[in-house]
Amino acid sequence: MYKSLNIAEMIKSRAKEKNISLKTMLSDLSLGSNTMSNMRHDRMIAADSLARIADYLGCSVDYLLGRTDNPEINR
Repeated sequence: MYKSLNIAEMIKSRAKEKNISLKTMLSDLSLGSNTMSNMRHDRMIAADSLARIADYLGCSVDYLLGRTDNPEINR
């Protein structure tokens, strides 16, 4: 089972690696400012929002979900 808290931590970590602030990312993606807070409180975001975040951070959704240690997108 996927925990939204773990996914939020992966997003935060990847954004930090890319020197991207979460506030900027959420604004650029037109996601609510409470998105990360909601995830930390065990509320999962929509799949399309997660996919947009992964694209923005240059990684796969599988990486954010913790299904792989490789952030590269497999094409």
